[in-house]
Amino acid sequence: MITPRYHAMSLTAVLLALVLGVVLGSGLLSGRVLGSLQSDKQELRAQIDALHAQRSALDERLGNANDFDAAMAPRIVHDALTGKSTVIFATPDAAADDVEAVARIIGQAGGSVTGTVALTEQFVGGNAEEKLRAVVESGIVPAGAQLSTTLIDPGAQAGDLLGIALLINSRHPDPAARPGPPVDDAQRGTVLAALRDTGFITYRDQRFAPADAAVVVTGGALPDDAGSSGVSVARFAAALAPHGSATVLAGRDGCASGTAAVAMARTDSAVAEAVSTVDDVDLEAGRITTVMAVSSLLNGGHPGQYGIGHGAGSVTLAQ
Repeated sequence: MITPRYHAMSLTAVLLALVLGVVLGSGLLSGRVLGSLQSDKQELRAQIDALHAQRSALDERLGNANDFDAAMAPRIVHDALTGKSTVIFATPDAAADDVEAVARIIGQAGGSVTGTVALTEQFVGGNAEEKLRAVVESGIVPAGAQLSTTLIDPGAQAGDLLGIALLINSRHPDPAARPGPPVDDAQRGTVLAALRDTGFITYRDQRFAPADAAVVVTGGALPDDAGSSGVSVARFAAALAPHGSATVLAGRDGCASGTAAVAMARTDSAVAEAVSTVDDVDLEAGRITTVMAVSSLLNGGHPGQYGIGHGAGSVTLAQ
């Protein structure tokens, strides 16, 4: 006869067996899962290490190419700017290395730099437009000169004013017909001092001679909250252009994307028709291209879009 006690013992034995089976089964299963995950992790680590190695190799090759370009630059740009002068403008996000490198390669090309003017955040930020407009219209325009009546953007108006003060169009077919009389040192100093004293530009105290060309050096990609600063720089460069023989806007990696200055210049036909752009001035090849772009414009060439970013028509110029 089967007693209740026997039933209880049987049920207990079955439950213990089930528990033991689950424990053993889950242990085997977890071991297999962990083993599989560990194998996948090792494979991923191997892939990551391989990608790092490829990137290091590419970086080394790019560095070697850049060193080669730097070594060859003096030969490539030799005499490209002989007897010509350039004023450099630097935006707040321009890298100091790029500004210095552009000045160096202009010298290697036989040209001279009349000076460097740094635009401040207040200039490009768009938060002091009325203040900038008031300075431009405060009676500091050199006698005999006239600001363009078609420019309504304060940054462009300031570019127009600085173009009058700092540039000379030596390519003009009739020197006597150039717009306005030559600007003297005192008038040039008045314009620069007015913009510096109100916080829109900075520069070293020096005598700025009139320049044949202008290079505007800017940075790379802009953050989402940059507002209209890229547009302001592009229009500033375009406003300089009529007053000199060549104007080039040169930026580093990322400047041809989003709302950055070079991107804005390339998408605005009026700017693109007035200014050449270079989007890789952080590379020696881009610095060489910057000089060749200036030289091309000085010799009657048309503005072009150069580099490796969006909107570039070619990597560089043929000699």
